[in-house]
Amino acid sequence: MKIAFIGCVALSRAVLDRIIGLPGVEIVGIASRNASSVNADFAPLDSLAERAAAPIFYADGKSQAELAAWLRARKPDVIYCIGWSSLLGRDVLDVAPLGVLGFHPSALPENRGRHPLIWALALGFDKTASTFFIMDEGADTGDIVDQVPVSITQDDDAASLYDKVTGVALLQIDRITEALRRGQLQRRPQQSGSGNAWRKRGKADGQIDWRMSADSIHNLVRALTRPYVGAHCMYGGQEVKIWHTQPLACAATNLEPGKVLACEGGTFVVKCGEDSIHVKQHEFVVLPETGSYL
Repeated sequence: MKIAFIGCVALSRAVLDRIIGLPGVEIVGIASRNASSVNADFAPLDSLAERAAAPIFYADGKSQAELAAWLRARKPDVIYCIGWSSLLGRDVLDVAPLGVLGFHPSALPENRGRHPLIWALALGFDKTASTFFIMDEGADTGDIVDQVPVSITQDDDAASLYDKVTGVALLQIDRITEALRRGQLQRRPQQSGSGNAWRKRGKADGQIDWRMSADSIHNLVRALTRPYVGAHCMYGGQEVKIWHTQPLACAATNLEPGKVLACEGGTFVVKCGEDSIHVKQHEFVVLPETGSYL
């Protein structure tokens, strides 16, 4: 079975590496980017293209018509599109007879759209899913072919959840590829009008407001920690990144949110709208003093 691959992030790299080792498949072309300003988890695929002896197409600044023409020349049976921030048009979707296999880390049809891992953590979810589907012109609206639940613990952050989802996706890709090769892939249409779509997050979504509860602040911090951009607070008119926190109980209800309750060993505790939070990893050059306000 001839496979063309589209992707440019760490998950793309992991999945492509897995596919190259599967029996009965040939990678006939890889479309990627030289760099990405929108993907914090950007990962080059050059070395995998070399390993697979497959030509590579850099889509930076190119039109979808150019991408479609390049893919048609490769004559793939199916295209895998894993970790690509742009919707694909009909020109690309119609290239391969078996279609384009897409991926989304949520329990489709719930939670389509942007930043699914970040939203799941920021909203305090205890589970998500790893879902593969046949792409259409909508955003994550095509027929589902494989979906596996993924648990989220209170200890998970962006990095650990990314790793969990990747591990599940690699197991799924084995059976999906074999089913495609045998012509036995099952499809489950998503019901029209079902589910929801998460919006694109902006800079303001990553700003800590100490009037938030300690749990909400902690969820925001773990959602945006590396490999993502990091949550931030304002201090002295400057943005300061916060990378790791721990919620703490606080019995005092007469203290204002943002008051620094303690400083020790390069860390500090802040009163929140509900309870308090221990700021354990951050980019404060000078620590705020006990009794001061953020």
